[in-house]
Amino acid sequence: MSTADRPPHDRASERDDLSRLDPDAAIGAEPRPPSGDAGEEADGPPAADPAIDTRRYQRMIGAIGLAIVVALGVYLFVTHGTSTTGVTAGHRLRWFAAPLATTNLQGAANLHPPCTAADHDPRALNLCLDARRGPVVLSLFVLGAGKCERQVSALQTLSRRFAATSITFAAVALNASHVATAKAVRAHDWTIPVAYDEDGRVGEQYGVVACPMVELARRGGIVAARLIGNRWDSAAALEPQVRALVAGVRGGG
Repeated sequence: MSTADRPPHDRASERDDLSRLDPDAAIGAEPRPPSGDAGEEADGPPAADPAIDTRRYQRMIGAIGLAIVVALGVYLFVTHGTSTTGVTAGHRLRWFAAPLATTNLQGAANLHPPCTAADHDPRALNLCLDARRGPVVLSLFVLGAGKCERQVSALQTLSRRFAATSITFAAVALNASHVATAKAVRAHDWTIPVAYDEDGRVGEQYGVVACPMVELARRGGIVAARLIGNRWDSAAALEPQVRALVAGVRGGG
């Protein structure tokens, strides 16, 4: 069933759920005004013992409650999405090894992986090893969130443009199953490493509350830039940032 065919209450619920991870969804979730005129009187004689119509106040309380929820979602994005989510520039990426969706490796991510090639399982995305080899561009995304998935496709495009460099372009699907992530990889023709974070521990490790989100780190894993928001869902927007990362690496940064 398409989004347009779903009942209004289903679509509203979906917006509330995605608002925690999609900044546009949080900002766009406007509260609906109450319908009807609470002050209108029904046809016929008035009640024998008129009392205060509490329906108006119930609707007002409901509208205020919804507004608070929306405001809280925006607040979480503004405060966490721009200041605490992810790893900020100048700090080291948080290491993990997560199963790649295109392999038969099952299970949750390892947040304390061995950082030696001899102990590495090639069926996993090992961020520590990738950062040792060169710079890393990592997207942390949610399956089914269009703009977040478009960012992964943007990394796929950039991986071809920067094929002559040592940059690793990779992505992790947060709170996602092996089957669902593998299906998305096939649907989008992604060939960059895409891992799945089965129980959300990688997302929790990075404090992800909004996507699209991408970390750009120099060789060794020190973050050069952390980019959050829908403006970073295209190759055109990300390419200058990647070129700056390459320039910094070549300049010894």
